[in-house]
Amino acid sequence: MPDTHRVPNDLESFWMPFTANRQFKARPRLLVAAKGMHYTSHDNRQILDGTAGLWCCNAGHGHPKIVGAIQAQAAEMDYAPAFQMGHPKAFELASRIAALFPGDLNRVFYTNSGSESVETALKIAIAYQRTIGQGTRTRLIGRERGYHGVNFGGISVGGIPNNRKFFGPMLGGVDHLRHTHLPDKNAFTRGEPAHGAELADDLERLVALHDASTIAAVIVEPVAGSTGVLIPPKNYLQRLRQICDKHGILLIFDEVITGFGRLGPAFAVEKFGVMPDIVTMAKGVTSGTVPMGAVIARQFIYDAFMSGPDHAIELFHGYTYSGHPLACAAGLATLDVYQQDGLFENATALSGYWEDAAHSLRSLPHVIDIRNLGIIAGIELEPIAGQPTKRAFDIFLRAYEKGLLIRTTGDIIALSPPLSLTKAHIDQMFGTLADLLKAA
Repeated sequence: MPDTHRVPNDLESFWMPFTANRQFKARPRLLVAAKGMHYTSHDNRQILDGTAGLWCCNAGHGHPKIVGAIQAQAAEMDYAPAFQMGHPKAFELASRIAALFPGDLNRVFYTNSGSESVETALKIAIAYQRTIGQGTRTRLIGRERGYHGVNFGGISVGGIPNNRKFFGPMLGGVDHLRHTHLPDKNAFTRGEPAHGAELADDLERLVALHDASTIAAVIVEPVAGSTGVLIPPKNYLQRLRQICDKHGILLIFDEVITGFGRLGPAFAVEKFGVMPDIVTMAKGVTSGTVPMGAVIARQFIYDAFMSGPDHAIELFHGYTYSGHPLACAAGLATLDVYQQDGLFENATALSGYWEDAAHSLRSLPHVIDIRNLGIIAGIELEPIAGQPTKRAFDIFLRAYEKGLLIRTTGDIIALSPPLSLTKAHIDQMFGTLADLLKAA
């Protein structure tokens, strides 16, 4: 029976994000508690978290070390300004984050979300070009089907139509690379697809069209998540890096989803062996416990701003809650948990079992593609004629009733559970989906 003390008596005031509000409020799905790999629903059912919240709770839910760190920090100091002031944990966490990256990716700027991280990275890229005397380089290049948050900069460089079409003109001077989804050649690939590296050459087309002297940066997700788990073709990211170097263009990796062990290694930078100039992150930095994001930039970018009088502000950008004490405490504890519990190693060790489980769905009704890397999987379904998105959404609703939380985008099911998962959790996730697909 529902716990009536935990069910609000009015659902109308909250305009819910990315939600079919009328459908939800007619049959609400309320989560009232979380621990480990599971949520508890308002009707006291255990719901296996197949999505790590929203790609963010990489350490699972309610980890006592993270909870304790937040509680202790709230009692010690609730807030400290980051403008012309600092607190020790902000510096400690920045050092810990920088240590996860190779080379000279070592300067951390705090934000509060992935969307803010993207806006920050784009602003830094344009400001850097101006600072080094390349003021004509203001153009930003995104990619079709890319997702970079929901602020105007992010939806401008992003390439998901519904995120853009309602909001009028985007930022000027933005263009897009072709996406990398080639189902005719790469359907049901395990890991990185064999075909499509040449799609990086689309940047050469944009350089020829606009001239390199106008382009500040290219931003891509190493693995495109919210559009339906698009894995980069082999050598695609390496080729993109080479073209950016050739033309003096900064390369930004949006690792809001891929960061903090989702692919096994800490970041896709390590997974693919490609060095971008700027990386965005959020979500897993605190395992979703306190909102936080960050941008990390290479040393030469930071150094370009460190000129002029010592007392002058170098970058006119920041947020009231940049490096919030509770977020920093949560971040430090989260990094400890990742290391002490061996969660990145667990993700690496289970990635093969995960891959086999995902591809076990291949022959089931309506499945037209399966994509995977690390502990991410996308199961693409054949749409119902005239009713796009309905097949996957129906399975989302039925999975919830069966005790499994999944995510859907269009007619694609996306899975990205906490990295504390076990083989038994994998069996339950894909076994439940198999039953639902057979009955679809």
